[in-house]
Amino acid sequence: MNKSFIYITAALLVVISFLMNSNISIFDFGRNSAPNASLSNTGVVGTVQAAAGSEEQYQYLSVQRSSSCGLQSATVATYSDDQQIQGSCCSQMDLHRYQEQVEGLKKYSGIDTIPKDPYDISALLAKRLLDYQKNITLTTEQQVIYDEATEIAGEGGPCCCKCWRWHAFEGQAKYLITELGWTAEQVAELWDLEDGCGGTGHSGEGGGH
Repeated sequence: MNKSFIYITAALLVVISFLMNSNISIFDFGRNSAPNASLSNTGVVGTVQAAAGSEEQYQYLSVQRSSSCGLQSATVATYSDDQQIQGSCCSQMDLHRYQEQVEGLKKYSGIDTIPKDPYDISALLAKRLLDYQKNITLTTEQQVIYDEATEIAGEGGPCCCKCWRWHAFEGQAKYLITELGWTAEQVAELWDLEDGCGGTGHSGEGGGH
């Protein structure tokens, strides 16, 4: 038998054995396996995230679906503390508006009840705010402040729809009014920056909801 044929056959067997032991498939080449391309509908996120407001983070969050108009407070209450609620609840995210919001939220970095990213909120924070919504009772004067905030906020309240966000940020406002003495204008401005509905701006600015 030709020695060259024997050598070639042996080499092929070595290559095939290597591929089998390495779990590499010849059909996998060129396949996009980047974790940031996957969708999440459960709030369970296992990938390393980019910086809030970055284009990379926008690309990731814009395809996440763990936040929605149908997601209610009772469901969020069942989430583990290490879960994240991500993505917009209504319209497609807009990069420019997203970056504006993240930049605007930076001035509240010293207040731990305010998220750094309106489209990436931990279940731990959400549950804390929902507890405030249930357990903080406003005085008559404080209720006036809250009601005024809903009138001047771009979405007419904490969110564009009465999903988990509405109730969570209602609780947040109750905390800020009772504990930090916030005004209606301050609450409304914050709600606009926390707007997670997507689009180029809130409804008061002609945003697309």
